[in-house]
Amino acid sequence: MNVMTNPCLICAGDVGDVELGRVRVWESDLWRVSTSLIAPISGFSYVEPKRHIPYITDLDGIEATTLGTVLSSTSRVIKTITGAEFVFVNVFGQRIAHLHFNLAPHVSGGPLRGGAGMLDASAPPLPADDLEGSPRKSAGSST
Repeated sequence: MNVMTNPCLICAGDVGDVELGRVRVWESDLWRVSTSLIAPISGFSYVEPKRHIPYITDLDGIEATTLGTVLSSTSRVIKTITGAEFVFVNVFGQRIAHLHFNLAPHVSGGPLRGGAGMLDASAPPLPADDLEGSPRKSAGSST
């Protein structure tokens, strides 16, 4: 099954988990957490709303007000279980149009890098016109 087609694999719950190589480990009325069975990082997990919310820019309602608590408590459990120093939380959303947060436990000497290491150094910089009005451009502006 192509993950870009409907029905949404994340909305499919346990059926989608099988297709995505993961298992549900916790859920509430609003959220579910699953852990990958195939990721190269032990404990790599996902937090996603049960309601179909395509992207972070569509987040509203009770999910918006409970997100911080869910991410914090889930990250704390992952950190404890895996012995990680901290947990990276990322949102990409280009592969499956259902909001999901990737939680990746980081251990010293492990394969994950943060900061500039997440960027492709060979990618060309954005043209200055693309940065108009951005916080980065505004911060460097003298006007």
